[in-house]
Amino acid sequence: MNKIGLKDLDDIALGATFLGTGGGGDPYIATLMTRKAIEQNGSVPMLPLDEVPDNALIFACGNMGAPTVAIEKIMGADQPPAAVRALEAHLGRQADLLMAFEAGGSNSMMPIYNAAILGKPIVDADGMGRAFPEMQMVTFSVYGASGSPFALASEHGDTVILDIDDDHRAEYIGRGITIRMGARAAKASYPMDGVTARRVSIPGTTSLCQAIGVNLRESREQISDPFTNLIEMLSETHYEHAKVLYSGRVTDLIRETRDGWAIGKVVISGRDDENLEIEFQNEFLAARQGNQLRAIVPDLICILDSEMAQPITTERLRYGQRVSVMAVSAPPIMRTNEALAVFGPAGFGMESTFIPCLLYTSPSPRDLSTSRMPSSA
Repeated sequence: MNKIGLKDLDDIALGATFLGTGGGGDPYIATLMTRKAIEQNGSVPMLPLDEVPDNALIFACGNMGAPTVAIEKIMGADQPPAAVRALEAHLGRQADLLMAFEAGGSNSMMPIYNAAILGKPIVDADGMGRAFPEMQMVTFSVYGASGSPFALASEHGDTVILDIDDDHRAEYIGRGITIRMGARAAKASYPMDGVTARRVSIPGTTSLCQAIGVNLRESREQISDPFTNLIEMLSETHYEHAKVLYSGRVTDLIRETRDGWAIGKVVISGRDDENLEIEFQNEFLAARQGNQLRAIVPDLICILDSEMAQPITTERLRYGQRVSVMAVSAPPIMRTNEALAVFGPAGFGMESTFIPCLLYTSPSPRDLSTSRMPSSA
């Protein structure tokens, strides 16, 4: 069993910002909170997914709301643990382990923070392998785990328990309550046992966040090409394919906080090429160059500072930034017919057909082998 200590947090946060594909919230404040919690309570044990006991009770935890609000409205120190405690009280049982429902941004830190405060281990896994804007857009839901009952907590000490048998409706009702809580709420959800967690989760995502962070940091320290190094590293993971789609300067940005999300588009202009336009709903959803689709969900679209390869979240985008856009293929568990129906283009109301990042020059060996989650085709 590994332990997460103070020296690990910055690397995890950096990698999580990359996997967040613009969403999940800027992890800066969450990292500061987690650092303080570990200083006071010690390192957090982290269990690999395949070592989770069958009868263990696991909660997936994080935040719900708009990232644009998070940089102005700091979460209360007691807010995330309050959601966990409320769900425990409702179920009449203590959670044995915590895990992230998404590996992206500040939500990667919340299980570690809660675990440090509450004295629990975490599971090295999540339900997205990235970030998505809606509650039901997780492999947990896709493969049969229920998000309910779940708890929401505000910074004022308010807690709400919802028990809704459809995760899409749970998102709709939970989002409405989150808006009333100031568009930012702590959440504990998807109570499941170890057998279910192993069946529906994406393994190793916290470790992967750390590995990506180490890769980017060491590239800077060694003054080597961070983009080439990162592409090579990802080729050895279940993400496999990655490439730089475009480099240029942010020349237009439309962003608004609407219905509890950060929604808009960013236009990036290069010297000679046609502009690249990326639309987002918390996360970057689709990248188009003229009439050509360059990448689309569930594959990852990541915007990074061109010089330092620092991932940029949607709320941190600014006019004039010099950026490079990377596309990364989603793991196979996220590309089945079942998964695409929930968080592929159709899940966002887009008419575009999912094209795997236009990254594949030939089928991936992993795609030719049997996936853990067989397609319904």
